[in-house]
Amino acid sequence: QVQLVESGGGSVQAGGSLRLSCTASLYTYSRVCMGWFRQAPGEEREGVAALSRSSGATYYADSVKGRFTISRDNAKNTFYLQMNSLQPEDTAMYYCAIDYPCSGPMSSASTYKYWGQGTQVTVSS
Repeated sequence: QVQLVESGGGSVQAGGSLRLSCTASLYTYSRVCMGWFRQAPGEEREGVAALSRSSGATYYADSVKGRFTISRDNAKNTFYLQMNSLQPEDTAMYYCAIDYPCSGPMSSASTYKYWGQGTQVTVSS
């Protein structure tokens, strides 16, 4: 059974930083793509950042470019979302996701088969 375990959410003031982690049992396959998504109340789930393990290609939403970084640690079967300069509009539930094999646009939630449980990020002004 595929499992994704998230951690790292919390509450910070505007301008602060958080790092989200996602450990995934499918991570060891080379054709995995991994992504971070967020969903605020009343809004659709949106792609924040994504990474193709085979090509190294990345995707970032325009709203987070220059502030968020997706990375991976192969030895730990874990990928991360480093979030800097957080703003109140970043407040949402954040989800990690994996698709194997990577079958569609990395930015699209419909591409991903497997999802983490979500972790709340709250940014106060």
